[in-house]
Amino acid sequence: MKLAELPLIEIRRQLRSSGLCFQCGPFTTRLHSDLLEFFPAQIHHLHAHYPLVKDNSFSDFHVHLLRHGNRWRSQLRFWIEDEEMPFGLFPLDTALPFLEWGLNWCVATRAHQFLMLHAGVLEKSGQTLLLPAHPGSGKSTLCAALMHRGWRFLSDEFALVRWKDTAVLPFPRPISLKNDSIAAIRAFAPEAVMGPEFPKTPKGTVSHLRPFRESIERSDEPGRVRWIVFPRFQTNSSLRLEPIKKAQAFLQLTTHSFNYGLCGLRGFESVSRLIDACDCYTFEYGGDLEQAVTQLNALAEGLI
Repeated sequence: MKLAELPLIEIRRQLRSSGLCFQCGPFTTRLHSDLLEFFPAQIHHLHAHYPLVKDNSFSDFHVHLLRHGNRWRSQLRFWIEDEEMPFGLFPLDTALPFLEWGLNWCVATRAHQFLMLHAGVLEKSGQTLLLPAHPGSGKSTLCAALMHRGWRFLSDEFALVRWKDTAVLPFPRPISLKNDSIAAIRAFAPEAVMGPEFPKTPKGTVSHLRPFRESIERSDEPGRVRWIVFPRFQTNSSLRLEPIKKAQAFLQLTTHSFNYGLCGLRGFESVSRLIDACDCYTFEYGGDLEQAVTQLNALAEGLI
């Protein structure tokens, strides 16, 4: 059963009782909340295609988003099953981005069964593209654009690399778009299903784009990385896709890992295998998303 099949009244009931339990990629989240006015509709809209999990099933993350304070000055707090509260209080009307950031924190600090890379992940014709990047590099914008031009979307935040074979497990969460990227994707893909805009967050204005149903339904199909492309958005920049040496790519990739430093030899060997299996590039692009997508399509089609 998909989350979209639940009526809002049932979503509200589960949020305030046993928890709304849904699957995304390899993780199950059990979400509790007493925000019953606007928040259930936002969850229903953006998480529509995620499969629900039975009440008595194991959950990787028990997440609580709860009001804090009185009715005149109410804020939002996030805590998890061991009563850890990793963030300060947030405004009540930012529950959705707060949830997404909180889930990012849960994965980044706990999912050490994988080598975790801060990267977008997409697939075309059975071959996977890795887009490792620092915040602000245009990674999520590229992920959204490529998904709307026929690439299978696996993730825009985490590349979850399996230790035994360096396959990347899908983790197709809503794509977080910020500031100018929101209008850029609305213009590029008017059919995109997006949530509300949240201004004045710590990251500026944020909106989330719903992943395609197919991406979620194929969450059990790992990707095999064929290309590693380090993107960088530069306003008014000309398009440049340039190959780089594997040694340089290795050093860059380790800087985009959440847990490379904790993994010792196993981390070194996994990154080495990834680099050895891939062609590696830097990619600079400006405001023309169609041109950027065309260039990466040419790479996938062997025309470069």
